[in-house]
Amino acid sequence: MITLFHLVSDPDTLPDLPAVREFRQHAGGMAPPKTRVAVLAFDKLDVEKGMEVRGPDGKTRWLRHPWSVLAFQIAGADGLRLLHAEGKDTERESPPAENLVRELLEWPQKQGLATLVLMDEVLMYAREKIGLEPAWRHRIQDFFQYLTQAATKVDRTCVVASLLATDPRKSDELGKEIAQELYAIFRREKEEGVLPVEKQDVAEVLRRRFFTPASIADREAFRSHVVSALDGIQALDEWTQKNRKKEEDRYLASYPFHPELIEAFYAKWTQLEGFQRTRGVLRTFALALRDSEQWDASPLVTANVLLNSPGKPGLSEAGRELTAVARYEEYEGKQQDWAGILEGELNKARDVQEDFAALKGREIEQAVMATFLHSQPVGQRALTRELIVLLGATKPDRIELEKALLRWTEVSWFLDEAATVSDVTPGVRDLPKSWRLGTKPNLKQMHSQAIARVSPDLVEMSLREAIGKAQQLSRGANAAGTRVHNLPQRPRDVEDDGEFHYLILGPSAACEAGKPSAEARRFLEETTGPDRPRVYRNAVLAVAPVKDGLELLRNRLREHLAWQEVEALPEAKSFDDNRKALLSGYVRAAREKIPEAVVQAYNIVVTVSAKGEIEAFRLTVGGDPLFETVRKDKRSRIQESAISPEALLPDGPYNLWRTGETSRRASDLVRAFAQFPHLPKMLRQKDIVDTLALGCEQGYFVLRVPRPDKTVRTVWRERPSDADLKERDLEVVLPESAELTALQPAALAPGALPGLWGADGSSVTVGQAIQFFDGKHVSKVLREGYEEAFPIPKAPRQVIEQAIEEAVESGVLWLISGPASVYKEPVPLGVLTDAAALHPRPADIPATAVLPQNLRAAWAKEISTGAAISSALSIAAGKPLPWSVVVQAIDSAVRSRLLERAEDSGPWPCDWTGAANIRLRIPKEAPPPPPPPPPTTPTHKYAEATLEPSEIQDLADGLGDIKKAAAGVDLKFVVRIELPDGTVEPQFITTLNDVLAKVSVKLKLE
Repeated sequence: MITLFHLVSDPDTLPDLPAVREFRQHAGGMAPPKTRVAVLAFDKLDVEKGMEVRGPDGKTRWLRHPWSVLAFQIAGADGLRLLHAEGKDTERESPPAENLVRELLEWPQKQGLATLVLMDEVLMYAREKIGLEPAWRHRIQDFFQYLTQAATKVDRTCVVASLLATDPRKSDELGKEIAQELYAIFRREKEEGVLPVEKQDVAEVLRRRFFTPASIADREAFRSHVVSALDGIQALDEWTQKNRKKEEDRYLASYPFHPELIEAFYAKWTQLEGFQRTRGVLRTFALALRDSEQWDASPLVTANVLLNSPGKPGLSEAGRELTAVARYEEYEGKQQDWAGILEGELNKARDVQEDFAALKGREIEQAVMATFLHSQPVGQRALTRELIVLLGATKPDRIELEKALLRWTEVSWFLDEAATVSDVTPGVRDLPKSWRLGTKPNLKQMHSQAIARVSPDLVEMSLREAIGKAQQLSRGANAAGTRVHNLPQRPRDVEDDGEFHYLILGPSAACEAGKPSAEARRFLEETTGPDRPRVYRNAVLAVAPVKDGLELLRNRLREHLAWQEVEALPEAKSFDDNRKALLSGYVRAAREKIPEAVVQAYNIVVTVSAKGEIEAFRLTVGGDPLFETVRKDKRSRIQESAISPEALLPDGPYNLWRTGETSRRASDLVRAFAQFPHLPKMLRQKDIVDTLALGCEQGYFVLRVPRPDKTVRTVWRERPSDADLKERDLEVVLPESAELTALQPAALAPGALPGLWGADGSSVTVGQAIQFFDGKHVSKVLREGYEEAFPIPKAPRQVIEQAIEEAVESGVLWLISGPASVYKEPVPLGVLTDAAALHPRPADIPATAVLPQNLRAAWAKEISTGAAISSALSIAAGKPLPWSVVVQAIDSAVRSRLLERAEDSGPWPCDWTGAANIRLRIPKEAPPPPPPPPPTTPTHKYAEATLEPSEIQDLADGLGDIKKAAAGVDLKFVVRIELPDGTVEPQFITTLNDVLAKVSVKLKLE
């Protein structure tokens, strides 16, 4: 309006300025017409007294009504008389009709002038006048209705009006209604509405307002500055890089003002009722440039100019001006303290920038200010790209900038989660896609306030609970056979029993590397008190927290408790679904950090060193469970591999025997590893017990078991029973000092005892076997290139003889004494002499070996007897064969239908005394083919054999081991009892079935 006033008031005296030339060029070279200008400055028109008005002749008068002010400026006193009903030089009270107004607007034409009516701040006057006198609502409407209608009918007449009010308080509900009514009047006319300043004009208006015409005349002089700024922006923004030429032209047209900053003001801030399109932008930049000119070195005027001077707290004057405008924007029925919100966020931005030295251009402060600009009116937001391009002119490092922006999202109290919850997942380090400063405290601020309310007692209670629930501290310990003590209260809670104890000490036992705490020491040194020292210290290992780790854990717990409190706040119930989801994510993320913090806190191991001193060393905690990390650390001295039996001998590496000692109580050997610090720590006493059992089985030492009658029983070369191993007074005796009370028959088998059977292993006499156990014999065993002495314990004659008899009867050995050949049967009295020979078990005789074509000497006229077959087989073998082996061969031939009994044969089977009565012949009919073997499938396996009664007994004895070996498999036993057809009396079958029924009713001979 000011421009129009000066253009047409005296066009002949206009200065030669670019703006004047542009107007003339736009008018086709025509000079502006000389015009009578009437100005209705409604902000100067008092609703009661009116204003002083100057007429065309220079005279002035005080007038009250807008039509009077208009008439006096156009025609002086004649104008008042024109409007008055009686032609008087006074004001009329009602608005004049269209015909009178049209005549008034035509008045300047009498002097060859055009007519221009300029009206400003219409709403300010209308709202105040109507509020004082409601009847004026229709008067004002009528006045503008008549004025606009008249203006369209008068040539060379123009009416320009700005209806809005600068004072935002005028835009209340009544003010908005008045403005809408006035807009409706002006829209009825066909003239096109004109915006005083459009978006593309803002930069030019700003340049002309703040710079001299000469300084901005050559636009190309600024291109180098634009190029420099775009180099920084395109490093952050791919779109700018792809459209570099277009963007360079756009930035040059807007230089030195950042086009995106102008866009934010024009597209968003002009929607605020308290911010005017031109005046608001001009005032804001005037304040900003005045203050920032002294310190801002950025190539563009962007969000940086809205900041306060570096190092100066608070808001700049331009920032306070903007927050004041934004404050009048009501949201949910109330105004917001944007000054406090923005100042708090800028303080946080400064803290973030201190951690990112590579950011030199106050980029995070700029981000805060840019986000504030894009967040107006309330509910608007900035896309990440919109934010980035405003920050890029200072050429920040992209990685550092993104990290810093992420840090701001983590510490901000007013970044609105509703704008980012769909884009950001807690724990995922990505920039959100949109940014908005909200008017309410966000979850981070609510959480920060809740942290201050969490009581220390609640934290300590949660601390012990979190440690107690942290499975990562003890996972694998129970499976390894250790006793786990989670947060023991006092040393007496940990037994002093020689078992391995793994302690997870509480916060009060916190240690430092190399400095075990007094409380941690007590758990390793005491039982019930200082006067009751712990005996088995080497079997106790503790993990304790480190002090700085505990503080981190407390912070994690405090954060989680605070998030839980936020979740329980009454206002949380009114959160939208997005914010509820984000809050749940924060609670979950905080909870998931606790176990990791527990493990990180527990990185001190307290144990007894090899020198017997209490030491504390720090672990490097990784992804493995803590117990596994402790066990793998060599400083823990935990024995991982099994102990070999020879290591427990006097000359072994552990030095467990005193000089001259030949026996030791087994429990002392077992618990020595828990007692003496120079020994490794054994996780399980059972491992040492198993080593003793293995050493006994392999013959390294003899176990001596006391009997209730004060006698003893020895175990050697066999696996001791669990009951024996649990015997309190069980002794471990060195073989060279032991005397056996029993010998396992298997120990006499060929190859079982080195040196007993000689080099060829074919036989040994009973006398030689007895001499072998005289207590002086030492065998030599080759061990990986060296010979190891293997003492043989002493055994009385009767012990060896009994072992030989059991070995022969059970089939371990074969005894030949003169003509007597004994195997798998009791040794007859008097046969067991020193000269009797012991042989390995005889080989099985095939069923075909007894047939006539293979054993002709036993057959006469196609008939043979058991005795003849036995004699012939013995002659062929060169030694008397045992009858039991012959019986097995004959029985196999009969069952295979290769032989059959003659009609005059004696009963079968029989002992040696009936062998001569067994008469055998070749069957008259060819035997049927043998039955096919049972089918096998990938999921079914069969084991089938003909067992002797003694072997069935062995099967029963080993049933427990069989079931243990087949654990988890559906193992089935199929028993078949077979009798030869037609050779057994029915009464015998009945009796046998009665006996079988006692085992199972399923067993019945049919």
